[in-house]
Amino acid sequence: MTSRTGRHFLHIPGPSPVPERVLRAMDRQVIDHRGPEFGVLGREVLEGCRTIFRTKGPVVIYPGSGTGAWEATIVNTLSSGDRVLMFETGHFATLWRQMAARWGIEVEFVPGDWRHGVDPALVEAKLAEDRSHAFKAVMVVHNETSTGVTSRIPAIRKAIDAAGHPALLLVDTISSLGSVDYRHDEWGVDVTVSGSQKGLMLPPGLGFTAISDKARAAGRSNTLPRSYWDWEEMLKPNANGYFPYTPATNLLYGLREAVAILLEEGLDAVFARHQRLAAATRAAVEAWGLEVLCRNPDEYSPVLTAVMMPDGKGADAFRALVLEKFDMSLGAGLSKLSDTIFRIGHLGETNDLTLMGALSGVEMGLAAAGVPHRRGGVLAAMASLRSGLDG
Repeated sequence: MTSRTGRHFLHIPGPSPVPERVLRAMDRQVIDHRGPEFGVLGREVLEGCRTIFRTKGPVVIYPGSGTGAWEATIVNTLSSGDRVLMFETGHFATLWRQMAARWGIEVEFVPGDWRHGVDPALVEAKLAEDRSHAFKAVMVVHNETSTGVTSRIPAIRKAIDAAGHPALLLVDTISSLGSVDYRHDEWGVDVTVSGSQKGLMLPPGLGFTAISDKARAAGRSNTLPRSYWDWEEMLKPNANGYFPYTPATNLLYGLREAVAILLEEGLDAVFARHQRLAAATRAAVEAWGLEVLCRNPDEYSPVLTAVMMPDGKGADAFRALVLEKFDMSLGAGLSKLSDTIFRIGHLGETNDLTLMGALSGVEMGLAAAGVPHRRGGVLAAMASLRSGLDG
């Protein structure tokens, strides 16, 4: 086994590496979560979240995961027996569909090949056929972490409007918020779901929902039970920076610092950086003679790149070798993509040199594992990054 000196290269598509500034911000004593100091902290992080989600409406922060925020979205907007429209874009869309079904929601799940995002034309066609407006919501995963495909939310919103349909638009941004351009208000999203451990550069442990007025109105008439996940019970004390139960204080310290980091760089600059790193990664994959899983260039993910293994070569053995020899973690293929792809995360606290180190590890790993490929992927990525800087 290679000696473990230097730092571990964590290049899964989340949890992403936590910046030192965020770690230091969390490394302090807890405070009275009913006291005035906490009220200031609470107001700061709630306002900061509104900036990141690009909304003037409320953002609810839960001590929990993105999966919990999925459930909060369902139980606050839908009733058992409601129909919703969902699309099979990958592993996480499938899991959200399964959760909805367990709550008694009737899901029309449009099949997909896991290589494309949601087709806006199909959204419009499905909703136009629904003349009785039986569909109560369209539920979409923005960035499908299992595939490296990003669905086009503005086009989906336009499709819903073109069909003249009143369905809610519920969007999962667990792996995209803070890494991919996203505009809750401008794009007419009703609920945006997210989590702390990806673009927000925090440890796992916080779930988020940004909520439109239309979504809150749905919550006043739907019939699913909720207690912990009840928006209205959260929003009452949130008005003064407090929570109805014990909050994750140290994660909130980290969240305040993470928001500051993102705003110091500037959200547009953050998104442009992710696009540059993603383009360099794809340049490397192409130079290696391998194939990116995502087939539509308009849907390439800025967060991760999923790479298909050549026939007869297992992705899991390759990832294990890279971990052992180079101390780098790459993402596994999930469910139907198991052992057929590996995923390179390039999100959060990642820059040009971090990415070059990761791609060097991949190229050395391909050679060490005997995976058929061409040399030169790292050089192609370097050329892409230089071009981006010159531009």
